[in-house]
Amino acid sequence: MIIRVATEQDWTDIYPFYAAIMAEGKTYAFPPDQSLEEARPWWMEQPPGRTVVAVDGDVVVGSAKMGPNRPGRGSHVATASFLVDPAHQGRGVGRALGRYTLDWCRAEGFHGIQFNAVVESNHPAVHLWRSLGFDVIGTVPEAFDHPQDGLVGLHVMYQRLR
Repeated sequence: MIIRVATEQDWTDIYPFYAAIMAEGKTYAFPPDQSLEEARPWWMEQPPGRTVVAVDGDVVVGSAKMGPNRPGRGSHVATASFLVDPAHQGRGVGRALGRYTLDWCRAEGFHGIQFNAVVESNHPAVHLWRSLGFDVIGTVPEAFDHPQDGLVGLHVMYQRLR
């Protein structure tokens, strides 16, 4: 598996699992039922951000987007979001994308990285981010309407990079 910067042509490979994950409604508060073109700006970052893909052979198995969490005086803290094609989960794709993102953020000079909304019932993601050095610095109670679990919290997770 390699991780590389996503091209515009990669979007058509990312979109099917993007759409499936958004439709499932368990991990992101993004709008469901977006068309290919409606969803593109939600995932394909523009500079100074970046979108990458994890590729196994010719198959895109995951993607991440990263960049400043806020503009201006908040731009020294990064943020990122991750998608792993459900057909390829459990193979370390998320961990590889997470490590890539941390390395990129350090190289770009970010002071820290903040995840604004990690669904607290998404135990695999919470475990992964903790194992990569993130701390839960707060939880917004009942901020996410999970299709099975009902109203659950959203963790704010942070890691200092410098």
